[in-house]
Amino acid sequence: MGIFMENSPSVVFHIFSEGAKMKIGVPKERVPQEKRVAVSPDSIKKLIALGFEVVVESGAGDGACFSDGVYSEAGASIARDAAGALSDVDIVFKVRPPSKDGGVDELSLLTTGTILVSSLGVMSNKPLADALAQQGVTAFAMEMLPRITRAQSMDILSSQSNLSGYKAVLDAAGELGRAFPMMMTAAGTIAPAKVFVMGVGVAGLQAIATAKRMGAVVTATDVRPATKEQVESLGGKFLVVDPDMEKDAQTEGGYAKEMPPEYFEKQKQVVAEHIKKQDVVITTALIPGRTAPILVTDEMVKSMPSGAVIVDLAVEAGGNVEGSELGKTVTKHEVTIVGHANVPSRVAQDASTLFAKNLLNFMTPLVDGETQKLNIDWEDEIIQGTLVCRDGSVVHPALTGQES
Repeated sequence: MGIFMENSPSVVFHIFSEGAKMKIGVPKERVPQEKRVAVSPDSIKKLIALGFEVVVESGAGDGACFSDGVYSEAGASIARDAAGALSDVDIVFKVRPPSKDGGVDELSLLTTGTILVSSLGVMSNKPLADALAQQGVTAFAMEMLPRITRAQSMDILSSQSNLSGYKAVLDAAGELGRAFPMMMTAAGTIAPAKVFVMGVGVAGLQAIATAKRMGAVVTATDVRPATKEQVESLGGKFLVVDPDMEKDAQTEGGYAKEMPPEYFEKQKQVVAEHIKKQDVVITTALIPGRTAPILVTDEMVKSMPSGAVIVDLAVEAGGNVEGSELGKTVTKHEVTIVGHANVPSRVAQDASTLFAKNLLNFMTPLVDGETQKLNIDWEDEIIQGTLVCRDGSVVHPALTGQES
């Protein structure tokens, strides 16, 4: 199915035979330990109502408890293999970037003119952006969605991080050899566990809320002073490092800036004293496109109580904790350090449902309600923020060196 460009650069139309519908293909995710899938039964029904046909590879939803039968009942067609889900489709939905895992080269199966909507990680993998462009794919990287109100319902980072923060607390509780809430018993009173959250983004806020619901005493810190009120609104106490330096610690998009070395030195001193008394530490600090900063040193780990637990949610980006290992739970100085990879996939059903809703919300405004065909405004802020490549070229300013 080809793409026809009108004279106006702001509109793209797909050409179909009489009565043909746009087709979305959803392959099985083949990256090891990835249980999520890019569509849910509910999102399939809504995509069909928009005018799409949906083709799902057999077994794609098994890890998220969505069987082929459930997808069929929702109106999707079931393809036998990846080729069946990726060939002769106009749009491809994925959770992970195209890969060669599982013996399938997904990129080679994408045809010229196909629109790919996925998390792509191109800021740390420019060769993938080049390869997608060379393949003639029009690719949208959902992790690069601009932080604007209109895009909140499409934000995969927020939806998945929210579940990561929740799961991090449960993982910590499972490893900790004591209870979270205060308990008053005939045999004596059990003091509540002390939980310290480092990094107050979406994951951190959910970790605070979850730990408080479980009865812990919660403190938190972040370089952005604006998060202090958010922490306190959830019942936590905010640990301030340096109010003066923290005044300019946030980008216009709401992300944390990379702080100067002197800030991290002071942070280490404040945190080092605080962390000695904590039963659980959850680290969530990430800087887009950069290696995660080390927040918990080996000396800090050594100072913690025996049996304490640290959950490093930044381990896939290099880790916030010295000694954390990707995909492993290790013990250092009698402290358990949890470094689970792909934490959202550990809550696969809800993670998939939210991810699928994000993609549905991204796609809905791109469809003309009357013709049920794509009508993309290439000048739209959301499109420009996520568009990686088009017409055989990488076009995103952050990847072409044109970003101001």
